[in-house]
Parts: sequence; structure tokens; C-alpha cells
Amino acid sequence: MKDSGSKLTITIFFISFFSVSFAQQETKPSLKDSVDSAFDLSNYIIHANGFVPVPIIITEPAFGGFGGGLVPVFIKKRPPYIDSVKGKIKVTPVAPDITGGAAFYTLNNSWIVAGFRSGTFVKARIKYIVGGGYANINMSYYRTVDDLGEKEFKFNIKTPTISLQAIKRIGYSNWYAGLKYLFLKTDVKYVGDSVALPPEWVKPNEYSSIVSQLGAVLELDNRDNVFSPDRGMKVHFDGIRSDNIFGSDYDYWRMNYYMYAYTPLSKKLTGGLRIDGQQTFENPPFFMYPYIDMRGIPSNRYSGKADILTEGEFRWDFYKRWSIMFYGGAGKAFNDWSDFGSADLAYSYGTGFRYLIARKFKLRMGIDIARGPEDFAYYIVFGSKWLK
Repeated sequence: MKDSGSKLTITIFFISFFSVSFAQQETKPSLKDSVDSAFDLSNYIIHANGFVPVPIIITEPAFGGFGGGLVPVFIKKRPPYIDSVKGKIKVTPVAPDITGGAAFYTLNNSWIVAGFRSGTFVKARIKYIVGGGYANINMSYYRTVDDLGEKEFKFNIKTPTISLQAIKRIGYSNWYAGLKYLFLKTDVKYVGDSVALPPEWVKPNEYSSIVSQLGAVLELDNRDNVFSPDRGMKVHFDGIRSDNIFGSDYDYWRMNYYMYAYTPLSKKLTGGLRIDGQQTFENPPFFMYPYIDMRGIPSNRYSGKADILTEGEFRWDFYKRWSIMFYGGAGKAFNDWSDFGSADLAYSYGTGFRYLIARKFKLRMGIDIARGPEDFAYYIVFGSKWLK
């Protein structure tokens, strides 16, 4: 359930742009782009207004590999930042405000209902995300047991969730700083093979508890666009404290640091690099442990008090709006850095395709097929798969 509110908000943000093509409008902009006459949804995105019902597909292996949902959204354009810097005018695009809700159901009987808003206070130069909802999740966790080796433990987790973030632009730069907050009231039930004998590594207070955490965020983002970047980077660091001062039943620290970097390698080839690490200190509940989050690896399959991974990808724009993706990566999850060398190496690799569905937003969509340590997985991708 870690960061479920923020991930859900980001995912909906990207999906909502694609979905505008289904909206009913007073005027009907052309579905052909004025530059190359190809199928394009840019004008629908720009001119759509009102309620937009969005059908989506869930392909996360940890949730049974398949599910569906509906995301109704409202979209409002925002004017850009216009600044005078050393006598020159600097124009910086501002993402549109996105408001909506979501309802999901998957094959393993997990379901989520949620609402969200992502927007910008343009005059104050503050970007914010507000999300909330209720989740009923069936999830497996893995631990090594004496004489048995690695064993799967199945849990049902029910929780209302509130996620808040506000970061302010620093001067005229691409740096932002601010605060984020997460609230979970979690009820956990062991639903594995031995229901009468829950695993010993789950503490009694973890079956019904509150997580309330507040922390600081520092972020650099100079990518040329937020959907399918061709160049630039996003560097993020946050340090979060869960404490009874905030009403939490747990006292622990968590930090997350990551970098996404993109560069053109030739006219038609773009390279990307991702480095992502998380670490917790003291005693977080088991369902808040960091885990390897990468294509081809189910959520929480490899988890511990810390994790670090790296992933590379190449996008080859081989024909007009069509692209082929190649990617691969590896990571480790462990409880202490002294265990890093002996920790299992989780890896994945794969390929996919993209179509430039909205040229004016540089928004690409497609499908990825990934091979992890144990199985294949597939993903429907809107924008970039690196979403934080």
C-alpha cells in the first residue's frame, strides 16, 4: 500500500489525457493532425470540457494480472509561467488541472474507489496533488522461513487513504521544494493456508493501526515534457517521518530518492536511465516496506527495509509516429546494507511499442511485455512507465 495514493493519482493523470477522445463536445475537432494528417487526439484534449468517462485496464501481476475500472475526470487548462529573467522573457508551461474519481476491480477480488485533484496555483507557483479513497487489496508478501525457504503469505488489507503534496517553485529555476503527507487506517487479515496461525513476523499491532506521516520534498524537473521525454531529467528526494505526534501508531523514518534522465542518442533513438532507492529506519509495518518496483516484477514480490534499482530503456522512433521500446534493469531489496551482497538480484527485461497519440503534448501510448525472474507480464502504458 506504500504510496498508493500518489501512484494512483499519477496513473490517472496520464490516462485522463488519452481518454479525452471519448468526450462529447459541442464542436468536434479533427482527429487528423494538421502537420502530418495522422490520427491525433491533441485537439480533443485541448478543446474537451465537462465530464469524461474513462474506461481503463489494470494489468498488475500482483492483482491477478487483469482488472477493469472507470475514471471520470474534468480537465482545465492553465496559463504558463511568464517571467522576466535578466531582461529576457521566460515562458514555462504549466500542467492542466485534473479533477476526478476512480473505481477499480481485479481478478483477485481487489477493489479501489478514489477521488483526486492535481493542479497548480499559478500566481503562487505551487504544484499540488490531493487524493483520497478506500482500498480493499488482496496481496501476497514473501519471507524466508527456516527449513522451508521462501514462502508466500497472503493478506487482505483494507484501508482509507489520504495523500497530500504541495511543492513551490524556487525562484525562476526548475527546482521545487515543499511538503507531503500520507494517512492510512489499515485493517490487515491473514488469509493464507494456515489462517489460525498467522506468521510470527507480523506484529500484533499491525493488524489494525494508523499510519500518519509528514515530510519534506526537494525536486528538480527540467524534462522537455512530462509525458514522453526526449531530453532532460527529474531528480527527487523526500524524507518522511511517521510519528505519534501526527497520530501514527508507528515511529519511523522513510526516504525515497530517484532520478530519471533522458538524452537523444541519434535523430531517431532516445536513451533513458532510471536510478531509484528507498530506505526505512526504525520499525515500519511490513506493508510499508520498500519493494522492487519494475516492469515484469509483481508489487511487493521483493521487499525489505531498503531497496535500490536501476533501469535503462531505449526508444527507437522507426517509422513516422511509431516507436519500439527496449528496456531492462535489476535491483535488490534487503533489510540492512550489510546484507546487500547476499540479497537476491531481481531483474527484468522486455520490449514494447508506442504511438504518438497526441503530438502537441508529446504523449505516446502503447504496450510493454516484460520478463521477470519468474514470469512474463504486460502493461498498457500512457506516457512514460516511470511514474512518480
